[in-house]
Amino acid sequence: MSNPVALNTFIGVRLAADSMSAVLTFKKTDGLGDITVEELRELLHNDGIVFGLKEDTLAAIAANPKAFYNSETVVAAGIPAVDGQDGQINFVYRMDSDSRKPAELDDGTVDFKEITQLNNVQRGQLIAERLPAVEGMPGKAVTGEVINGRSGKEARFKVGKNVVLNPEQTALYAAIDGMITKTDRDKINVFPVYEVNGDVDYNIGNIDFVGTVVIRGNVLTGFRVRAAGDIRVIGGVEGAELESDGSIEITGGIVAGNKGLVKAGKNVKSSFIQDGNVVAGEDVLVSQSIMHSQVRAGRNVICSGAKGLLVGGIVQAGERVTARTVGNTMSTATTIEVGVLPELREELAELRQQTRSMMDNLDKTEKALVLLDQMAAAGQLSPDKMALRVKLNATKRQTSQEMKDGRERILEIEKTLEDTDRARVEVLNTVYGGTKVVIGRYTRFVKDAAQRVYFHYSEGDVLMSAIY
Repeated sequence: MSNPVALNTFIGVRLAADSMSAVLTFKKTDGLGDITVEELRELLHNDGIVFGLKEDTLAAIAANPKAFYNSETVVAAGIPAVDGQDGQINFVYRMDSDSRKPAELDDGTVDFKEITQLNNVQRGQLIAERLPAVEGMPGKAVTGEVINGRSGKEARFKVGKNVVLNPEQTALYAAIDGMITKTDRDKINVFPVYEVNGDVDYNIGNIDFVGTVVIRGNVLTGFRVRAAGDIRVIGGVEGAELESDGSIEITGGIVAGNKGLVKAGKNVKSSFIQDGNVVAGEDVLVSQSIMHSQVRAGRNVICSGAKGLLVGGIVQAGERVTARTVGNTMSTATTIEVGVLPELREELAELRQQTRSMMDNLDKTEKALVLLDQMAAAGQLSPDKMALRVKLNATKRQTSQEMKDGRERILEIEKTLEDTDRARVEVLNTVYGGTKVVIGRYTRFVKDAAQRVYFHYSEGDVLMSAIY
């Protein structure tokens, strides 16, 4: 059959609604002679089907039309378009703030105090990157028409406070040290302060933050708060660990039960300290009382409020301790040490203990060597005893050198103990018996109560003078 028009009377072609395929059907078969692939192709072309022809199928139809009489046969298929992908913002940190769950330790146990994982970030640190959108891939209909795929939408950073974009707008960085937080409309911010509106307990867990922490409640026993900035507690602190590179302020006071530690790189300010352990790089400032506590300050300890009571425990300061009342009528043992950095006093005590221990070990080593030397002189030294002798001689040399270094360091620290010109202890009201005052390397025990006095060093002694 050479007339494609005549072929139309036998064969129908139906185009799919989306123009992505074409189907061939036989309308009638009586009178249909032989057909060729070229005739089928021309028939399709006349119906606008010019792309994606299935040549194998056309060949099969031409070879045996009867096999296709009672079916619809797909004779052309287009290439579908591929939609692109939207761009996205990839965060370096997990930003789903609701994922608060206890931390699992290496041994498989769970620490219920480690549930707040803050998104700490330092200035200049990468927060998020923008991945570009992917363009769509075009397709082609069987009619030859190009079908465009949908291109992805570009993602946009929602820039909040204290963050900066790179010039290419592809990366977001922190402008300050702080905590990454999403706010209204998913804006990305870095805040320098982390606030807890309530107690630090099992609901909040331990806190470790690169900025300042404000707690509008209490810090309960056993919990830990670490801050590179300041810590402010508008409440009380129990036997907890608070550590700050800056200062710590505790409105409600410390009742620690001889547990935990409050340590600040700069100042510690509290209304009172009871059974606590407090360390400050600079000053400890207490408005009411310091009772039965261990307090160390690089510069001053000031307890001079309306009550200003200092009783029990040990208070150490590099320069000065001031209180209204020291000790009590029951002569409770109270120790105040000034005139040297507290950590040097600790080091001195450790060095003296180590020196005593090394002297004991050296004595034992020397006695063993005397015995081995006698055996060697008598020709009774076995190979294992000879090896022991060599080892003990090496130990003796090492221990002797360590003792020499330790004694030199002890002398250095003791020399600083002599430099006590600015060191003083001021008692604005009463100092009671049972009080021990140490200035540098000199000590004075107070036997009888005295009023309005200060203690200072002069010519190898700790003097008590009146405050006028």
